[in-house]
Amino acid sequence: MQITYYGHASFQIEGSKSLIFDPFISANEMAKDIDVATLKADYILVSHGPQDHVVDVETIAQNSEATIISSFEIVTWYGGKGLKGFPMNHGGKKTFDFGTVKCVNAVHSSVLPDGTYGGNPLGFVISNEEKCFYFAGDTALTLDMKLIPMTCPKLDFAILPIGDNFTMGYEDAVIASDFIECDKIIGCHYDTFGYIQIDHDAAKKAFADKGKELILMDIGQTIEL
Repeated sequence: MQITYYGHASFQIEGSKSLIFDPFISANEMAKDIDVATLKADYILVSHGPQDHVVDVETIAQNSEATIISSFEIVTWYGGKGLKGFPMNHGGKKTFDFGTVKCVNAVHSSVLPDGTYGGNPLGFVISNEEKCFYFAGDTALTLDMKLIPMTCPKLDFAILPIGDNFTMGYEDAVIASDFIECDKIIGCHYDTFGYIQIDHDAAKKAFADKGKELILMDIGQTIEL
C-alpha cells in the first residue's frame, strides 16, 4: 500500500484502487509544487466540509470521474454539481471494490465553503485483505475512539491530526493511539497555518517515549506501508 502526502490533511492511498482524502492542495502554499490537474483517483473520501478539506474535490472528481464518499449532506451538495457520490453516516459500514469503509465519530464542526451545513464530521476506518487503517479527519480526543478496536479489524496504522488549536494536539494524539490500539501513526493537520505549527522533535519524542512511531511526511513524499 502506497501513501502519498499532499500537505495538511490530504493523502493519496493506493492499493487495488486509488483513494484521495480531504484534498486541500491548490490553495495551500506549502503544496505549491503539487499539480492538482494531474491527480486522479477512483474515490475521494471527505471527512467534513470546510475549504481546507474540500477545495480540490471538484477538480479531481471531474478529472477522474471519482466517486465521493462522505456524509449524506456533503454527497448531496456535490451531487448538485453533477458529481457522483456515495452517502454514509456515523456507525455505518459499506463494502466497496477496494475494501470496507466504516464511518466513526469525529468531534469537530462541518460547514461547506458556501455556508451550507455539511452534516457531522466523520472519521473512516478502511479495511481489506491487505491492511486496516484509520483516517481520523479533524477531531478532538474522544472516548469514542475506544470503540474502534472493539468494532473494526486491528489497525496497521492511523492518520491522526496533531496540530492542536483546531484539533487535538500531539499530546492528545498519543492518548488517542492508546485508545485505538495502534502504535504506527502518521501525523496530519499541522504547520499549514501559524495556528497549528508544532515542534516536530517534541512530537516525535512524545510518541517514542510511549514506544510508538510518529511519521511526519514531507509534502509530495510517498511511503510504503
